[in-house]
Amino acid sequence: MNKLVIIGASGHGKVIADIAKLNGYKDIIFLDDDITKKSNGKYQVVGTSDDIDKYADYDFFVGIGNNAIRKKIMNILKEKDANIPILIHPSAVIDETIYIAKGTVVMANAVINADAQIGEGCIINTSSTIDHDCIIEDYVHISPGSHLSGTVYVGAQTWIATGCSLINNINICSNVIIGAGSVVLNDITENGTYVGTPVRKVS
Repeated sequence: MNKLVIIGASGHGKVIADIAKLNGYKDIIFLDDDITKKSNGKYQVVGTSDDIDKYADYDFFVGIGNNAIRKKIMNILKEKDANIPILIHPSAVIDETIYIAKGTVVMANAVINADAQIGEGCIINTSSTIDHDCIIEDYVHISPGSHLSGTVYVGAQTWIATGCSLINNINICSNVIIGAGSVVLNDITENGTYVGTPVRKVS
């Protein structure tokens, strides 16, 4: 199919739409539960998430940055047997040995190296890097300019904010927020918010 519905008419959604166009989609529309939204940049907002069934002949993608909400909507789409693609910007460098699950977007100039595994519904954002043998579980967001060294494990629904650095061979548990510009030198085994160089737990 060359038709795509993106759920979530946000700035993030606009970037996804542009990547989808580069992936060959010709007809791209949005659904958003804010009924005041009629457009998202150059793209039309045609309804709300209640209208999913009207577009059975379209592929679907969730363009929402919040990990938990993205997971919730992805589960609705899976229950409806919607076709959910993987979207990869043509400038991304992707090794042929990696695995990427459906609903994940890899944005411009990202790099994913040998034998990495990327879960469902992830965001691998602009100019981020994931080195060899990393495992990224479902609904993780690796923000722009963040860098994961080799053999890093990131648990589900974790958000690594802009410009973070993670050394090799560390493990991050699920439901963690790592603040912008942070440096992670050791395992994180308790969910919560971490900031600083090196990171410390703040909540």
